[in-house]
Amino acid sequence: MIEERLLRDNLAVIKDVAERSGAEIIVALKANATWKIFPVMREYVDGATASSLAEARLVHEQFGTQCHTYAPVYTDGDIEEILQYSSHITFNSLEQFRRFGPMAILRGISCGLRVNPGYSPVETCLYNPCSPGSRLGIPHDELSGLPDGVEGLHFHNLCESGAGELSKTLEYFERYFGHLLPGLKWVNMGGGHLMTREVYDRELLVQTIRGFRDRYPHLRVILEPGSAFTWHTGFLLATVEDIVTSGGITTLMVNVSFACHMPDCLEMPYKPAVRDAHEPGPGETRYRIGGNSCLAGDYIGDWAFDRQPRIGDRIVFEDMIHYTMVKTTMFNGVSHPSIGIIRTDGTFELFRRFGYEDYRDRMD
Repeated sequence: MIEERLLRDNLAVIKDVAERSGAEIIVALKANATWKIFPVMREYVDGATASSLAEARLVHEQFGTQCHTYAPVYTDGDIEEILQYSSHITFNSLEQFRRFGPMAILRGISCGLRVNPGYSPVETCLYNPCSPGSRLGIPHDELSGLPDGVEGLHFHNLCESGAGELSKTLEYFERYFGHLLPGLKWVNMGGGHLMTREVYDRELLVQTIRGFRDRYPHLRVILEPGSAFTWHTGFLLATVEDIVTSGGITTLMVNVSFACHMPDCLEMPYKPAVRDAHEPGPGETRYRIGGNSCLAGDYIGDWAFDRQPRIGDRIVFEDMIHYTMVKTTMFNGVSHPSIGIIRTDGTFELFRRFGYEDYRDRMD
């Protein structure tokens, strides 16, 4: 369930940062592609970024605009259609630019290259695009100059990071790629700027971007956060269907799955917040929450509840709107949670209910 009031609060913050910093802030669909909230987003931001043909088409059809597109690799089969939907396109390698850049330039699309700044604060290797041997972005020692037709550089090395980490990134970026900036029209600073987080230093972000723009006044600055747009804007509602005890561990069996519906919890890993529950203290009864897939590891952590859980109780997993619906799987054929929104007037609107046909048709 998305909560429109909270979504609008985030959007207002993002719009304020954009206006005060002079940066263009667009939404990255990879974090949330629930297109029925696009009309709300369009009130605050002007564009979106895509990382595949499907996302680019969705931006075109439902956001009503051309998109900024970056994918690690393009193919002969998708490039023509991707170009139809793109105003900007970023290539991950010089070879990809040589192969497809001329097609984009002929269509008047602004071309960029993704570069690897050689620094990332992300400690989880799975999410670190600057780890040794990374396939993402061109290292500085492989880019002595800009090929004809390249108008922008793109870097992405943050993940739910702070403004100080962007500031440090720019030190690396300017050190290694600063000599190329006079010949460009734009710099895309990627995503991972969690500016709607309560403790985020938005003033530092504004100052950092304005300082960069002062140094390079001819450049457009673009940011494309994903999580920041839908951070803490809704929840996943589950039901306790059974309670099992084994080896001294009591597990609440719910009708959703960490593996299928909250894969980031297992990949990062991280333990989500559960409403009316907390970290167990000494002497408190501990409960594990187990998902409804047959994966043995479909669980994460233990909780203590404000009152003793019972079969039929609702479990509310907080902050489950970003990187949930876009990463779900249909492993085991488990039922997908429905998607809906709680409007600002308190009414609920159901967007989508999933059923057997969704599973069947995916396997066809």
